[in-house]
Amino acid sequence: MKLDKKDQQLLNALQDNARTSVSELAQSVSLSDTPCLRRIKKLESANVISGYHAAINPKAVDLNVSVYAFVRLNQNSVAAAEQFEQQVEKLEHVLECSVISGSYDYLLKIIAADLESYESFVKHKLGSIDCIANIESTVVLKQAFTKRHLPLA
Repeated sequence: MKLDKKDQQLLNALQDNARTSVSELAQSVSLSDTPCLRRIKKLESANVISGYHAAINPKAVDLNVSVYAFVRLNQNSVAAAEQFEQQVEKLEHVLECSVISGSYDYLLKIIAADLESYESFVKHKLGSIDCIANIESTVVLKQAFTKRHLPLA
C-alpha cells in the first residue's frame, strides 16, 4: 500500500496516542471526521495498522529482567524451524522471536521476574524443546531507551 502524506500524518498521530478520538485525529491532519475514519479503516484493512494496545511498564508488574537468547537448532530444516516457532510462540515470556543470520538461527527477547525465574524458564520450558542444540543468553543490564514510534517519512 502506498502511503500519502495524510496517511503518514495519521499514523504518526496514532503512534503518539492511539486513544486519540477520530475528531481530534481529523483536525490534526486537516480532514473531516468521515474521510479520516475511512482512511483509518483502509490502513487497518491493509494491515498497516496491525492493532492497538496499552504499553505496560514491565517493572510495574514485577518483570524486572530482560534477556536476549541466541538459539541454534540441531538441524537446519523446515520441519525443525516450524516445530521450534510453534512451540516458542506458546511461551508467554518470549516477547519476540526473530530468524537471524550468522552462527545462530534465532534471537529471542525474553522477560522474567528475576534471574532465577529466567533460569527455571530455560531449564523447564525453552530447554525442553527437542530441536534446540544450543542456547546462549545475554542479560540486559539497563534498558537505555525503547522506541515504539516508527520513522515514517
